[in-house]
Amino acid sequence: MKKVILTGLRPTGNLHLGHYFGACQNYLKMQTEGYDFYLEIADVQALTDNFNNPEKVRKNVYEITKDLLSIGLDPDKVHIFIQSQIKEIAELTVFYSNLVTISRLQRNPTVKTELTQKKDLFGNKGESITYGFLGYPVSQAADITVFDGELVPVGDDQLPLLEQCREIVRKFNSIYGDTLKEPQQVLSNTTRVKGLDGNEKMGKSLGNAIYLIDDEATITKKIMSALTDKNKIKKDDPANPEVCMVYYYHKLVNSQENITKVCSECQKGSRGCVQCKKELIAAMNDFLHPFKEKRKYYDENPDLVKTILTTGTASAQIKATKQIKKIKQAMKIDY
Repeated sequence: MKKVILTGLRPTGNLHLGHYFGACQNYLKMQTEGYDFYLEIADVQALTDNFNNPEKVRKNVYEITKDLLSIGLDPDKVHIFIQSQIKEIAELTVFYSNLVTISRLQRNPTVKTELTQKKDLFGNKGESITYGFLGYPVSQAADITVFDGELVPVGDDQLPLLEQCREIVRKFNSIYGDTLKEPQQVLSNTTRVKGLDGNEKMGKSLGNAIYLIDDEATITKKIMSALTDKNKIKKDDPANPEVCMVYYYHKLVNSQENITKVCSECQKGSRGCVQCKKELIAAMNDFLHPFKEKRKYYDENPDLVKTILTTGTASAQIKATKQIKKIKQAMKIDY
């Protein structure tokens, strides 16, 4: 039996470089390694903090799918499916809600961090936090276990969510018998991609991201405003490339020969920031060009994108139906 991999992306915007280097490169590798690979477009989870903007979520289900296809994800090797269309996930979320306390959810480090980031939505002290947002780790446990997921690709910031899932699995098995598998993490070997502003995380809500679909004018504007060494005042001042976000992105998308040249000239003061940014703009456009070219095909064929999602969701449904039957038998509710 092939091992099952389950991962997901929230459809709240297009993919950016952080997604590509932090997660998607791993997806491309894993799709060639013979796993039973399920990739969830997590629209229900996206609604936990976009409940007042459903059109945004619906639109981005298709946008993020086109992004995934444009980077080379193969729908013949990966089941790309829509979370809300698998009713067993919602059903299992209800069952699991009895196995975790409110205080445990409130202590989850990932939830606490995201609450801080969303203070405008839920208030500075989280006074307006919704049941759905607080409980989304329970829904994630349902996502994973309804497909009998064994491996879950995650970043280190998501490890508390996976541990919460394992706790739920252990609690379930202790009550109802050995039914569910404890999923294990597959950590990316790529560190989190920093934002243009030097923030440790590139994020949609932080406004510091370069997206795979950004056009040349947008890329130019973003890179020209990127953080550089604040101690470099004049063009010929030597600088420290390690604190410069322009050099940081050169290391992501440029050739090793050019990276070495940029570093050396920056340290010697023979390279101005404007020149360096212009070279990065050219390198970034070259890097993103193949993705944009492939994406054009899917932009022009929206029915194909819908068919891919329909087919992937149907495959996911077969797996979920079989698993929920086993779970209900264990819980003595298979009437």
